Amino acid sequence: MGLPHKLKNFTVYNAGDNYLGKVPEIELPKLALKVEQYRAAGMLGEIDIALGLEKLEMTTKYGGLVVAVMRQFGEFGVSGIQQRFVGWYQEEELGTAITAEIVTRGMHTEIDLGTAKTGDNTEHAVKSTLTYFKLIVNGAALIEIDMISGLFIVGGVDRSAAMRAALQL
Repeated sequence: MGLPHKLKNFTVYNAGDNYLGKVPEIELPKLALKVEQYRAAGMLGEIDIALGLEKLEMTTKYGGLVVAVMRQFGEFGVSGIQQRFVGWYQEEELGTAITAEIVTRGMHTEIDLGTAKTGDNTEHAVKSTLTYFKLIVNGAALIEIDMISGLFIVGGVDRSAAMRAALQL
């Protein structure tokens, strides 16, 4: 029997600056295949055919007013802003720990300033679209995606190598 690893603590880096204590929540990117349904003669039903990946997005909620991040809004370049999430997960039964790190590059596409009420905690949400994503677990790269260069590596297997070779990328 085992228990799941629970996120015990985390921090977020933006452009190299550590926002420890200033990020109450982060919505990490969803990884999804872009699929098209297909059914032809003789098939019993539809199947999904993978055509690539869906757009990568991430939303970071900052507590208070974080001016340095707001200054990045509208910054030129689709890969101009690097962000990094570092999380520490621990399993309760045996105490085993996992460190997960997510490195991204992209741009901020939306800033939601939230609500303001005297004396209440305030936060604003920054939505980013991503061109690069890398998940590292206990120091080993698990998933790496570079949307622009066509890089798609999962568990050390380069799933887009044949395509890049054919296109001479």
